[in-house]
Amino acid sequence: MTNELTIDAPEGVPWIDFTREFDAPVAAVFNAHRDPDLVRQWLGPNGYEMDIGQWDFVSGGGYRYTHRNPEGMEFGFHGLFHTIRDDEFAIQTFEFEGAPDEVAIEFMWFEDLGDGRCRLRGRSIGRTVEGRDAMVASGMEHGMREGYERLEALVGAGSAARAGSGS
Repeated sequence: MTNELTIDAPEGVPWIDFTREFDAPVAAVFNAHRDPDLVRQWLGPNGYEMDIGQWDFVSGGGYRYTHRNPEGMEFGFHGLFHTIRDDEFAIQTFEFEGAPDEVAIEFMWFEDLGDGRCRLRGRSIGRTVEGRDAMVASGMEHGMREGYERLEALVGAGSAARAGSGS
């Protein structure tokens, strides 16, 4: 696998841009964001358990989940899904419950590259530069990289995620 996560966090601005290509159809990658049973398998750092209290990946829906690290510490997250367009686009809010009031708005574009490949692009815009910098310093890139590696394995040829995507 040679698909690398690229993160751009320009100094002095409150946003983060990311890009990751997948050797899987766009419908499979989108479905792995929609289906909470699949989300639980890939979102977050390796070794963390995930409990999903709510996952309603539709326009106007919401979510809440908790990650538990190997030492038993819990980290809660919640937000709203503002706009969801199948296999194309999602806008959501994101709030780490350990940093209340630092809500980010996140945009994700799901791009079909043909030949059973796709690209996921995103922008997360924080409330403040300091909040964005704290997110970057928290190990966000490490967790994203590990999660997307698991997502790549999940949506690969013959996976349950592909079978459930209608591809």
